[in-house]
Amino acid sequence: MSWRPRLVALDIDGTIVDHSGALPAEVSESVARVVAADVPVVLATGRSWHATRPLVEALSLPRGPAISSNGAVQVTFPPVEYGRLKTFDARPVITKVVKNHPDALVAVEVLGSGYRVNSPFPDGDLDGTIEVVPVGELAHQPVTRIIVRDPNSSDDDFIAFARKLGLHGLSYFIGWSAWLDIAPRGVDKSVALAEVAADLGVDRADVLAIGDGRNDIEMLRWAGRGVALGQAPPEVRDVADAVTAPFDEGGTPLELDRWFG
Repeated sequence: MSWRPRLVALDIDGTIVDHSGALPAEVSESVARVVAADVPVVLATGRSWHATRPLVEALSLPRGPAISSNGAVQVTFPPVEYGRLKTFDARPVITKVVKNHPDALVAVEVLGSGYRVNSPFPDGDLDGTIEVVPVGELAHQPVTRIIVRDPNSSDDDFIAFARKLGLHGLSYFIGWSAWLDIAPRGVDKSVALAEVAADLGVDRADVLAIGDGRNDIEMLRWAGRGVALGQAPPEVRDVADAVTAPFDEGGTPLELDRWFG
């Protein structure tokens, strides 16, 4: 118990909010104790920045870095100051996706505002300004990520789909449902968190990271202490240093209060 985190990295969905987006008071209170200890709290999420900002504000985090879009976007807030941005030419990937899965819903992130999509996504999937455009107009300039969705498929279907696409030279993450995030090569939460930690002068051994999704695997492996929520898929729990209780049983406050209670 002599070890204590010098930086805390938190996933958002399923880690600090439930899958309806509700932020429990117990989580807010535990995060507030970390902040009161003068330890930086970095949100590291697959969400876009415009969907990350409300949680930074809800937690009353002081000015500092946040990691969005699975590591492709780094922002210092408040006020908004974009840091490292990692983009790629999405056109060849979109062509391959549509060829292999003609019914797929495809979105590209528009930094700071929303998405361009080839067809409307299910309600609640995306937020911000949504613009429906022909597939050929989705990525007329480099983007931070592509989202591929099929509400009629499962996550296992999309694991097979990603393998079929052969996304060599790119990073990709499978969500809880039939959701595929495609990012520039070498982009994931761990890479961005390593950059943030270096900027803050914090060694990786002193980082506590908590998450529950497949897009957290690299971050949990990288951190000095990587903790998975109890509801995480087996492959996420397997790479973690520890597994806390599920989110709906207070897993996140349980882990934070171990060090800052």
